[in-house]
Amino acid sequence: MNSPHLLQDKSDFSEVVNLLDELAGFGMEEDGGVTRLLYTKPWVEAQSFLADKMREAGLEVHFDRVGNLYGRLPGRDADLPVILTGSHIDTVRSGGKYDGAFGIAAGLTALTQLKEKFGQPSRTLEVVALCEEEGSRFPLTFWGSGSVTGFHDPAVAGKVRDEAGISLREAMLGAGFGLAEQQSPLRDDLGMYIELHIEQGVALERMNKRIGIVETIVGQHRYTVTVSGERNHAGTTPMHMRSDALAGAAEMIFRLEAMAGEAGDPLVATVGKIAASPNTSNVIPGEVSFTLDIRHDTKEELTAFCSKVSTAFEQIARKRGLGLDLQLQLETEPVPMDSAIKERLESLCGELKLPYRRMVSGAGHDAQLLASLCPSAMLFVPSRGGISHSPEEFTSPEHLTEGAALLAVLLHQLAY
Repeated sequence: MNSPHLLQDKSDFSEVVNLLDELAGFGMEEDGGVTRLLYTKPWVEAQSFLADKMREAGLEVHFDRVGNLYGRLPGRDADLPVILTGSHIDTVRSGGKYDGAFGIAAGLTALTQLKEKFGQPSRTLEVVALCEEEGSRFPLTFWGSGSVTGFHDPAVAGKVRDEAGISLREAMLGAGFGLAEQQSPLRDDLGMYIELHIEQGVALERMNKRIGIVETIVGQHRYTVTVSGERNHAGTTPMHMRSDALAGAAEMIFRLEAMAGEAGDPLVATVGKIAASPNTSNVIPGEVSFTLDIRHDTKEELTAFCSKVSTAFEQIARKRGLGLDLQLQLETEPVPMDSAIKERLESLCGELKLPYRRMVSGAGHDAQLLASLCPSAMLFVPSRGGISHSPEEFTSPEHLTEGAALLAVLLHQLAY
């Protein structure tokens, strides 16, 4: 049987839909969203469920020290580097049931079908449920892939805390991980990483494409911006005598939107969180802080735009007699995906008559970290309405099974 025949009967991959429905039960909220934060009870139950499913599929199963879960299909040549697929098991608060989980369910379904139809591969295949990517519980992201690649210093686990004051290390120990005798998360045996994901955008749906082949994962700069003025009485302070921090922040945000519009695609800039102090209806705000998220697929363009924004904000602050502090919280560079794998995917889509497009990923993914270890690639399936990080997140069963089948075809070509 040739690998493209795996797509002829996509019903073989319908298990991916069942797996996603079952996984959604771990952390399901009343509004239909899923909340599965790192090391919480729903997270532990979901990982245990997946471990059982991997064992049922005949895979070798193990957890590493931080809670990354692996299902291994050993190859005949143990000296060849491992081909890894998967994604992250954690969610945002009241998120959708496809983000992250789809890549895991598809990887497990693909390995199950490959094992049943073709037996032992030449190269070892593994599916991974990475413990964390979103940064929803602790103020850091990519704890799973960052631990695999060495991006994160293990010592950080004792320093960062969630909103309840629990440290990452305390939570990890409470979930049964973080023990010295457990396997180190660091990997030096990976030869390739393939991540299948929902698009989380509307491009594929609107362009009537079924597959997205990711060219580059954008770089991100995230800041906390603090604007300082003078707190004063709302009724007795004349307009021309005010140092209104909120009015200054509003002008900065408006200017940011205009600048981003002028820069054009693929640059995006977002203020997602804002807080005024004292946040009282009859007091002029003396201080305002807001977040700033800027993304682009080219390092030079990203850096240049951030510099322009900083200059514009400084000019506004100076004109209004306000203080300004920009603190860089996150800086990641754009990460191109592996050219050879992209070309192979493009060829497969053409052979299988799957409408596809090459595209930039505006969201961050584990593949951008794993690309520092081994050739890495991402492929997308459509998201209805482009909605993600929401209970309304949806991808049709047809697109889910087709994505899982395409992943299996790719893995067959690479490993058999």
